[in-house]
Amino acid sequence: MADLSALNGATIVFDLDGTLVDSAPDLIGTLNVILKQEGIAPLPLDEARPFIGHGARRLIERGFAAQGHPAPAERMPELFERFIAHYNQHSADLTRPYPGVVECLTAMKAAGARLAVCTNKLTGLSVPILEKLDLARFFDAVIGADSAPAPKPDARHLTHTVEAAGGRIERAVMVGDASTDAGAARAAKVPLILVSFGYTEIPAADLAPDILLDHYDQMANACIRLLTACPAQSEQL
Repeated sequence: MADLSALNGATIVFDLDGTLVDSAPDLIGTLNVILKQEGIAPLPLDEARPFIGHGARRLIERGFAAQGHPAPAERMPELFERFIAHYNQHSADLTRPYPGVVECLTAMKAAGARLAVCTNKLTGLSVPILEKLDLARFFDAVIGADSAPAPKPDARHLTHTVEAAGGRIERAVMVGDASTDAGAARAAKVPLILVSFGYTEIPAADLAPDILLDHYDQMANACIRLLTACPAQSEQL
């Protein structure tokens, strides 16, 4: 096994949707329930997948707009409440960790890394998903958009997450999939790893990550490289 001792004391911060877990089937499934209740045709999963990552309200807005029915602003509180009520009951029906996630988190934790989740999903929705998938045990902090001073891409979401995990920002790495993660990492001056398989309208490679990964089996070593010496240019593994 590779020597992961350089991870000891470091804080590795992960986005949730599209990074740790493939939650699109349950999120878009819930969106389609709301659309159907409103007499609007459902959206194909692949078409709606890039809408994820900016919170439930934005997902609802984009879903309605994509079908040519902009959601009335005065009805957003009601639509949001119905979305959350349904999603709470079905948030882990089809959601699963990406291949290699459990093995990666296990190795990082054993090496002494602090692990945290920094997500624009509500904290109260994020923690139950992690618990249902038996991932909560790995994390020292789970900070949703409602638990941070401001959501990603604001740097304060990331810095607050690192602090909540008991870490130091100068020994942190951000792992995500989309522009919100890239923006937060850059604003906080934290090294950035993006995964190539997440939810983003802008290709991950175009967001200029320090490292672009296709699989979790390279994640620990990628974090070590960024913690020990920042690369001169983006890499893809």
